[in-house]
Amino acid sequence: MTSKTPAPTRPLSPFMLGQYYRFQWTSLLSFVHRVTGMGLSFGTVLLAAWLIALAGGPETYAAFAKHLTAWYGQVLLFGWSWSLMYHLGNGIRHLFWDIGANFELKAAERSGYLVVVASLILTGAAWALAYAA
Repeated sequence: MTSKTPAPTRPLSPFMLGQYYRFQWTSLLSFVHRVTGMGLSFGTVLLAAWLIALAGGPETYAAFAKHLTAWYGQVLLFGWSWSLMYHLGNGIRHLFWDIGANFELKAAERSGYLVVVASLILTGAAWALAYAA
């Protein structure tokens, strides 16, 4: 004979969001770090395609450059450059954590805000320099 156990009365994992789970800034930053890592992989493929088009000659490069200068190409390049700056800043933040610095919750939240602001400033500065040249 098997004994029947009563159904659990506590919420299960998929139902933790909302009323049972409090939003955490650091969780969002961790998620964004993973997403920007995937974006950097896609951007690296785009960079390789650009180099292949450059090696393919003037006609091939002109056809490829037409897409990079279009609005959707600019959006992709901006997203890739922001991903690069964010991932770099968050990587440096993690290096500080590895040595045991700024690991307290309030310090982690502050450094997260700093990474986001710094990534936006650095991306804007890189694009301003690119358009000024």
